[in-house]
Amino acid sequence: MTTTTTSGLHPVIQQVTQRITERSRSLRSAYLEQLRQFKGRGPRRSSLSCANQAHANAAMDSKSKIWLAQAQKPNIGIVTAYNDMLSAHQPYEGYPELIRQAALKAGATAQVAGAVPAMCDGVTQGRPGMELSLFSRDVIAQATAVALSHDAFDAALCLGICDKIVPGLLIGALAFGHLPVIFVPAGPMGSGLSNKEKAAVRERYAQGKATKEELLAAESAAYHSAGTCTFYGTANSNQMLLEAMGLHLPGSAFVHPSSPLRNALTEAATERIVQLTEIAGDYTPIGELVNEKAIVNALISLLATGGSTNHTIHWIAVARAAGILIDWQDFDELSSVVPLLARVYPNGTADVNAFQDAGGPSFVIRELVNAGLMHGDVMTVFGKQGLHGHAVTPSLGEDGRVQWDALPEVSGDTSVLRPVAEPFAPTGGLRLLQGNLGRAIVKASAVPEDAWIIRAPAVVFESQDALVNAYKAGELNRDFVAVVIYQGPRANGMPELHQFTPVLGSLMSAGHKVALVTDGRMSGASGKVPAALHVSPEVAQGGPLGKVRDGDLIELNVHTGELRALVDEAEWNSRAVRSAKPDTTTGFGRDLFAAQRLVVTSPEQGASTLFIDTAV
Repeated sequence: MTTTTTSGLHPVIQQVTQRITERSRSLRSAYLEQLRQFKGRGPRRSSLSCANQAHANAAMDSKSKIWLAQAQKPNIGIVTAYNDMLSAHQPYEGYPELIRQAALKAGATAQVAGAVPAMCDGVTQGRPGMELSLFSRDVIAQATAVALSHDAFDAALCLGICDKIVPGLLIGALAFGHLPVIFVPAGPMGSGLSNKEKAAVRERYAQGKATKEELLAAESAAYHSAGTCTFYGTANSNQMLLEAMGLHLPGSAFVHPSSPLRNALTEAATERIVQLTEIAGDYTPIGELVNEKAIVNALISLLATGGSTNHTIHWIAVARAAGILIDWQDFDELSSVVPLLARVYPNGTADVNAFQDAGGPSFVIRELVNAGLMHGDVMTVFGKQGLHGHAVTPSLGEDGRVQWDALPEVSGDTSVLRPVAEPFAPTGGLRLLQGNLGRAIVKASAVPEDAWIIRAPAVVFESQDALVNAYKAGELNRDFVAVVIYQGPRANGMPELHQFTPVLGSLMSAGHKVALVTDGRMSGASGKVPAALHVSPEVAQGGPLGKVRDGDLIELNVHTGELRALVDEAEWNSRAVRSAKPDTTTGFGRDLFAAQRLVVTSPEQGASTLFIDTAV
């Protein structure tokens, strides 16, 4: 039974929130003071010179120009991550015109303020371009700032879904914390080949038992149309966190791109953002909305659904953008009291469509708020009821507009989504590991409990390719812990290590006890193999993981939160970290990010190139 305080909130959640508030007091106060300097100025265009306004209005239609010239109507800036290579972002192509027309109906105007880059880790995995991926988040944040820098907007709509894109848009939007902002999703593709079947073909291919043609056919059956990938990786975790923070219209995350409800939700978001402007009177700036409670709610939603390990990096950077400091201890303490309510691949077999059909984010939010496991008394873009008002589901009314209906009392599928009273596990999906190898994160919810303790000899690798080649040569048919180093942000930009999943998974299926320990990351695609990720400090910064030698006994214990090399202490202390690896991150655009590699903070500080002055 959940223990709560007299206020109805679980004491651990209350304590963690209070600690974050105290830790962040000075930085948060400075952020809010900066926000206040830009409030209360009326329509943004009214402060522009005539020449400024003429430039900003030149390409607009005559009706919009008349309204803009009056400077009494809200003008909405659209920041879009559209491109037609990413299936998740291709549906955004027609959104600007839809939003412009909806804004006019609502008594406002709208313009595309700018576009941000949007790369796909699913395309770049195992390729040189993946070494640009993590840094693209900060580029997106900067591009968002450039888009909004014209100071011609009274609010913004952010169009983005995937891995680094949502955190980047959010960091950039928080730099304009005086503006109201709503995030507008586009929804997932329909279910195709199941994630379990796809993973099986990948393992068979890694074993040489499936052809490349068979693998391509399986991948194409899984990723087959416009919309977000259907597994619960970083992209779909983004959507859960945005809903928990009140930055979406309720229940909008996982409505399909082709559904008439999808367009109606976009129109409703446009209508709502107009209402949130200073001019309209229901002013709700994002910098005030994203406070300590909202950040804690985001972390809780991640833990309760077994979401992506990437957010143990990204949301630290997001919080810092709002003047809030969080660390992995906060994640770990919250995880100790937040139950696991969802089983969605890779910590289950269902996809996000099944999750949505069972009740989706709104069900999770209702359960957690009602159980005192989430702050309900927060601002949201939807209204004054806080998160209590988000326990609804959208549908299309007879007039073609969105209506919000009460959620069913029970889950539509208890094999996918469960109430707090009957969770899949009493604790959340992520755990902090620490010991003489450093601090790391493990996605416990994806790992079978009989693999929560691994003690085996280390085999040290300096790249993904070295491990894969050893596997292909038949050198890894045994129990071992793969220690993969020089994969952190300073070493090579911290690319996602997707190639490990089928290789180590196939060894595990063959009966071997295997685990991964790395200063790199694997994201929401990390599967059944126990993996200590983001080991900090990274080896390129002299981290102790660089002391490990082949044959050292490594213990990874999810139960106790330990990660250590079982080496005599005197010997361990006498060992030197491996000498620095020569920088090979050149070509393919990687040279352009050399400065970022020099200044980037540790993963527990958000792996940030923007906020390098504040340690957690």
